[in-house]
Amino acid sequence: MRGLNGKTCLCLDLPLLEYQDALDLQHRLVSARQGGVLENDIVLVLEHPPVFTLGRRGDIENLKVSKAFLKKLNIPVIQVERGGDITFHGPGQLVVYPIINLAEAGLKITDYVTGLEEIMLRTVSDWKIFAGRNVLNRGIWVADKKLGSVGISVKRSVCFHGCALNVSSSLIPFQWIHPCGLVDVGVTSMAQELSKTIPMKRVRKAMKHHFKSVFGFNLVKFEPSKMVSFLEKCIDRNILTKLSRPT
Repeated sequence: MRGLNGKTCLCLDLPLLEYQDALDLQHRLVSARQGGVLENDIVLVLEHPPVFTLGRRGDIENLKVSKAFLKKLNIPVIQVERGGDITFHGPGQLVVYPIINLAEAGLKITDYVTGLEEIMLRTVSDWKIFAGRNVLNRGIWVADKKLGSVGISVKRSVCFHGCALNVSSSLIPFQWIHPCGLVDVGVTSMAQELSKTIPMKRVRKAMKHHFKSVFGFNLVKFEPSKMVSFLEKCIDRNILTKLSRPT
């Protein structure tokens, strides 16, 4: 992995955030990064309320329960532009969304995806969980059970979406899908593997540490209050119209 020699990457730690709100924020940041209004790469670290998402290869037939059933539980199904099939996000799952200009960073897409896997592998290793890769199905695995997933999108060299690590997630909703479109595949979590509670705050800290070490970034905390004023500034400068060129 090519090191970035201390290049600054902003880090925005967020609480539980609705998936659609996080997706809208990513789109805004991608546009700002493409146009140079946002001069630095940025990574979002957060959790989501319960939601199913379908990637570009997503097949609704991999959802094993009815939409009416999910509606009663107030769990949406959202089609998104990331790679992969269907997955579940919910509280207790740590999600990392880096918005990085891969061309500026000198990163190939395959190396970047491998780097996201490495971040998760190093994080769970801190808790003595020894996971591995599956060359046919990206993410990290404990035997035949998926512990962390990767799904990205890249537009004009800037990546978004990212990786999701099951820390203490409820595993029941994964029984309602064929995870990543795979039949007879299990899903696990750090809490499940260790049979104990895992403090999310510590996992967040570990993930950020390994993000720095894997990609070579100097990670700088960015306060949410500054993000609001920054996005308002972006709108005032009309960058969304300026950057609406075809990808």
